[in-house]
Amino acid sequence: MTRNTALAATLALPLLVAACGTPQERCISNNTSEYRTVSRLLAEVEGNLARGYAWEERQVVRDRLTQCRTIWRDKDGNAVTGYEPCWRDYVDTERFRVPIDPAAEQRKRDNLAARQTQLGDRAAAVVQACRAAFPEDQG
Repeated sequence: MTRNTALAATLALPLLVAACGTPQERCISNNTSEYRTVSRLLAEVEGNLARGYAWEERQVVRDRLTQCRTIWRDKDGNAVTGYEPCWRDYVDTERFRVPIDPAAEQRKRDNLAARQTQLGDRAAAVVQACRAAFPEDQG
């Protein structure tokens, strides 16, 4: 497989996965994404309040000793492949604690809860409409 073919296959995979699911599931998923996002954010804020701190992530570049392939020519001009130690960079993700302002987090929680309530009514209507538009066999 050439590099371009592999790249095209890699880029097409998310599209194929997105195409999976029944029409009803795709309809529901496409029309309730904002509700799911607000719900996820609300759960994160409530977790921050319960812990007393928030989690953040940062990426750190580190070195790692590994084996690198090298090619050289022997005295007859033939290519010889060997391995030798070398240092390679890799990216590591670290989680660390961040202090929060409880009053600001509570305001954020209240706003997200109100927004979730607003979106919940719309999401329920959308789910009902999607189920009516794309009925599935129940067994």
